[in-house]
Amino acid sequence: MTLDQLRIFLAVAERGHMTRAAEALHMSQSAVSAAIAALEGQSRVALFNRVGRGIELSAAGEAFVSTARAVIAQAGLARTVLDDLAKEPRGRLRLYASQTVASYWLPARLIRLHERFPHIEVSLTIGNTAQVASAVAAGSADLGFVEGDVSEENLKRRVVARDELVLVMSETHALAGATTLEAADYRGQAWILREKGSGTRSEFEAHLAQMGLAVADLDVALEIPSNEAVLSAVAAGSCVSMVSSRVAGSVRGICQRPVAWRDPPVRDFAVLTHPERHRTRAIEAMLGILDLNGRPAG
Repeated sequence: MTLDQLRIFLAVAERGHMTRAAEALHMSQSAVSAAIAALEGQSRVALFNRVGRGIELSAAGEAFVSTARAVIAQAGLARTVLDDLAKEPRGRLRLYASQTVASYWLPARLIRLHERFPHIEVSLTIGNTAQVASAVAAGSADLGFVEGDVSEENLKRRVVARDELVLVMSETHALAGATTLEAADYRGQAWILREKGSGTRSEFEAHLAQMGLAVADLDVALEIPSNEAVLSAVAAGSCVSMVSSRVAGSVRGICQRPVAWRDPPVRDFAVLTHPERHRTRAIEAMLGILDLNGRPAG
């Protein structure tokens, strides 16, 4: 039994299809089929049932999945430890970032990391703030980058930058030239919002609370899980929204206005770490780029 056979088995098990697994692994279908046949032959156990032109996990295959994943995870950990023993930071760095951070703040830091430590292999996954926090808590991400607060209490949160939300609308919108904005103006508009769980959404809800409002008080036309899609929809119609000032200038035809209502909706960009997980040299290198090594949690 080899690690490659286990990886192939898991790819087929997750997709329920030989061809799709082969495409994901950049292998031929015959090579994938041969690896599964060899694994079944060595163990004398049928891991899959052939149903027509498809396949599905057998009872034995379902029981084997968790063990195979654990072995692959341990092999990955062994590689990480060996890489970490090298003099120069190297190895894999798994990052998970919320959309605004990933698109408008993090790329420059990643370029700086690559220039200083070219042997660090970075993978970046983009999701909303809740998904980022869950990934770091579960150990599937080494570092998480989020906007605002998170609900995971077992994570360390350190502030790395500040951001301000602005009200956005089309350049021809009636509010584009308004001198002041009140709660009644908010109620009178059709809104396009980011989805629940995003940092932008949570900060917007906090801003509404300052005005004595809630999302339920607004006319919500759409909820969209993408900053760029929100802006495109706003530019094309009569709706309004609230997004990061870093995002607002990325689409033509958008008018952006700072919000002056008590405290402006300013939020933190923060990096999340798990205090009980091993810090590799690659993690330390990334924190060094952010100038956070040795600083207390924010």
